[in-house]
Amino acid sequence: MPSRKALIRRPSPRLAEGLVTHIERTPVDYALALEQWGRYAETLRSHGWETVETAPAEDCPDGVFVEDTVVMFRNVALIARSGAESRRAETLAVEQTLAGLGCSVNWVWEPGTLDGGDVLKVGDTLYVGRGGRTNAAGVQQLRAAFEPLGARVVAVPTAKVLHLKSAVTALPDSTVIGYEPLVDTPSVFPGFLPVPEESGAHVVLLGGAALLMAASAPKTAELFAELGYEPVPVDISEYEKLEGCVTCLSVRLRGLYS
Repeated sequence: MPSRKALIRRPSPRLAEGLVTHIERTPVDYALALEQWGRYAETLRSHGWETVETAPAEDCPDGVFVEDTVVMFRNVALIARSGAESRRAETLAVEQTLAGLGCSVNWVWEPGTLDGGDVLKVGDTLYVGRGGRTNAAGVQQLRAAFEPLGARVVAVPTAKVLHLKSAVTALPDSTVIGYEPLVDTPSVFPGFLPVPEESGAHVVLLGGAALLMAASAPKTAELFAELGYEPVPVDISEYEKLEGCVTCLSVRLRGLYS
């Protein structure tokens, strides 16, 4: 049986100082962000996921976006090395947590850079965004880590958004979804479904037909419901101000050995 653990990290009190690259900075309400994070975590738990909280990174404004610190394939963790140097301190506690869960831990080394948010897994295919935070050496190291385990790695140019998963994610049937104006090359994906809202491009697969998604995409939620899925909306407005989305706030650990 697949494991159902989700790695999360409490937002730093310095959250409002988080990096923004493709949008204008707007004020972040930390108290509201903390409430929203709590509801996000509770939503995971209410759908059968055990949340594993890694140690806080209070001096790292972007530390709550824990997805960027690691790429998981089965039981193997590849610890990322962000293209944003200020984010590299976020990985140590994540590495320790994953080692404690029994993962085999590997690392991206200089000159490679890789953010976990640039990697979209669809079955055994790993699409990796080659853009601002992930370089060619990072892509090569991702291949070296996971292709011997049976992964297929496909590099995708990413220029219009922060991360590949800022543009696209995938439904349970492997259909890739995205807000087309922000997708550089939709033709890369064998099945691509455009969605009507930018924040509708991001889903977390909770199991069965349930899709965790942002409350800011009601039209997309209607589309998914028409397709037979169960949208589970959460308000993440304070994280959207920092280019965050529902995938950024957790790492779903489905391949742990029991």
